Amino acid sequence: MGRVESVLKSLGLDLPQAKPPVANYLGTKQSGHQLFVAARVSQQQGVVGDSISLEQAQLAARDTLLQLLAIIKADISDLDKICSVVKLQGFVRSAPDFVAQPQVIDGASDLLIALYGEAGRHARTATGTSQLPYGAAVQLDMVVELR
Repeated sequence: MGRVESVLKSLGLDLPQAKPPVANYLGTKQSGHQLFVAARVSQQQGVVGDSISLEQAQLAARDTLLQLLAIIKADISDLDKICSVVKLQGFVRSAPDFVAQPQVIDGASDLLIALYGEAGRHARTATGTSQLPYGAAVQLDMVVELR
């Protein structure tokens, strides 16, 4: 077990089983030292600010990030190969008056920083939307740099 997975364990978190893509795309694609990670949606379904609270949405973002990390591990075998998190992009299925999308995506960003320290700090997008695939509350994708 590598350093990053040890930190996950110390936080009481486990990587889920990596799920294969649901359509005609790759889970990850490497270009040079950058690894582009395809989007995954949360298991949590519903509308944030309506049927889902901010706190529930933050947990959904954290758990969706764990899905992304599981895909990376399946594809490159070792999360310690990540030397920098470049960008995290988040979409939040939001009620019309919900404006705290950045706080929702903090559920994922905070975990990246806990796992990678300064190397986990990243550029980010947090966008509200009226619908996401499968009725999910959160969708994330990211770009990381590999050693």
